[in-house]
Amino acid sequence: MSSTEQAAPRFAGLETWPTRDLAAALLETQVAAAAAAAAQGDALAQAIDAAADRLAGGGRLIYLGAGTSGRLAVLDAAELTPTFDWPPDRALALMAGGDAALIHAVEGAEDDGPAAVAALDRVALCPQDAVIGVAASGRTPYTRAGLVHARRLGALTIGLLNAPEGPMRDACDIALVADTGPEIIAGSTRMKAGTAQKVLLNSLSTGIMVRLGHVWRGRMVDMRPTNAKLRARAVAMVVDLTGCAPDRAQAALDDAGSIKVALAMVLLGIDAETAQRRLATAQGHLARVL
Repeated sequence: MSSTEQAAPRFAGLETWPTRDLAAALLETQVAAAAAAAAQGDALAQAIDAAADRLAGGGRLIYLGAGTSGRLAVLDAAELTPTFDWPPDRALALMAGGDAALIHAVEGAEDDGPAAVAALDRVALCPQDAVIGVAASGRTPYTRAGLVHARRLGALTIGLLNAPEGPMRDACDIALVADTGPEIIAGSTRMKAGTAQKVLLNSLSTGIMVRLGHVWRGRMVDMRPTNAKLRARAVAMVVDLTGCAPDRAQAALDDAGSIKVALAMVLLGIDAETAQRRLATAQGHLARVL
């Protein structure tokens, strides 16, 4: 039994506690989860740099997981395209049990290690890719087998786990181990373990995108303005970062088709075609163009 599945004596009789005490205990465990994730700062920095290097060379982010861990990984992958305009074919989430397991539990899926190997082979895993495996116990056969296979093929392997004794740790080039210990409800790793995983996934993927030039001056300059709220945010972003009038910002965005290109146009006084060409030469880094 892993440390994430043990019962915490402190919470025995939890169901008899006053609701105010129950609520306080639940929130306390969530804060503890964030602290466990924060302790992984050095390993996180190493993972960000290593993954960014692979992706800068054309690689992909490939997530592996089962159950709650897999669903959190799918969520992280899905948010990279609208937030950073990251190509969806370069952020793949392989879930034990397939898409059906996103909504309903698929019995035995997490125990099927060969399925992870087959899934990675189907997407033609290569050494330029970075594979992120997420598993609270660090022993989930699907996730562990996938990481072992990915490492054998030369891909970068990053593991997110919550049990220091988890054997998955040995299958990773870099392991982020948020030691959250027993849950408030024994074995319910959607609680502390899941929160710590979400913190690390958010931090890892965002850090990678910052290193790849998708953020400038703390703004999401590659955000896709796909609705009225985001279109208004894009105009406000250009106004704020350049000091131009709103109508000038809107005109630049209309010509550019993207926030980053519009910023280069306004700040450098160039047309959209020139801005796009300079950004391409700078591998998308606006700071280098400026």
